[in-house]
Amino acid sequence: MIDLSTKYMGFELKNPIIAASSGMTDTVDKVKNLEINGAGAVVLKSLFEEQIMMEIDAVTASNVYNNYGDADDYISYYTRKHNVDNYLKLIEGSKEQVDIPVIASLNSFSIGQWVNFAERIESAGADALELNMFILPGDQKFSGQEIEEIYFDIIRAVRKNTSLPIAIKLSTYFSGMADSLIKMSREDISAMVLFNRFYSPDVDLDDEKMVSSRIFSMPGENSNSIRWIGMVSDKVQCDLAASTGIADGYDVLKNLLVGAKAVQVASTIYKNTAKHIDLMLKQMEAWMIQKEYQSLDEFIGKLSYKKIEKPIIYERAQFMKYFSSFENE
Repeated sequence: MIDLSTKYMGFELKNPIIAASSGMTDTVDKVKNLEINGAGAVVLKSLFEEQIMMEIDAVTASNVYNNYGDADDYISYYTRKHNVDNYLKLIEGSKEQVDIPVIASLNSFSIGQWVNFAERIESAGADALELNMFILPGDQKFSGQEIEEIYFDIIRAVRKNTSLPIAIKLSTYFSGMADSLIKMSREDISAMVLFNRFYSPDVDLDDEKMVSSRIFSMPGENSNSIRWIGMVSDKVQCDLAASTGIADGYDVLKNLLVGAKAVQVASTIYKNTAKHIDLMLKQMEAWMIQKEYQSLDEFIGKLSYKKIEKPIIYERAQFMKYFSSFENE
């Protein structure tokens, strides 16, 4: 009997496939459907710092968008569509309907009064809290160290307001990635998710205006998560989950082999519906049978930086090696 269970954030998940925060997790019915189709856990659609601040201070929230002409319309629409009270009801309703862990999600970029909302999330019954944090280092007035310290401030402030297990979902915008990840793992958190995916701008040459780039991630984007999870999984003091570009069960296995305890998926569910999770699990089982593995614990981290014979493959020399072989063909 193949055992696909894994331990993540202190939970015993029936399998490592977590439905990531997205439009696929914004109603109780969708959350229930994900459980029925095999998800090991769900991360609810993110509640944004701006939305919480809207409830606290409408002026403060509006100022967040004062560089955009349609700021007021955007905030009014978004708040009506997914306001704070509805988010708490989503947590409560999901917990009533499913048995898998329900992880709330807060999208943040600064320290402020919004951190107090973590207490309300805990009271609503969430099993854990994921902080989706991103601070774009675009202001030259602030050094990389000053910007990175904000992440620690947010973690510590939220921790004071809740006893829930905390995961932090991060970007790659750090001046010293390995150092930052290792230091953050020493905070009172249970997991780090590598990496979050953002709105990507593009240019419409016909209309000469800024537009959104492609919405869904591509399988090739997962290589960055594989690299960094492999490099730090032996060094961090919390669980790691992989995110971005995970399309099938084989991608899940790759991330587990380098040290992830779980993965988060969204784009592949959008493209293939929640039923795709069952196929992913079957792909994992078939590979494990072929390799004669009985459980995930037998191979999680098998290809991490410290455990492979030539760890240099994770580093810059691999880039040189790739092109030297390409040019000799």
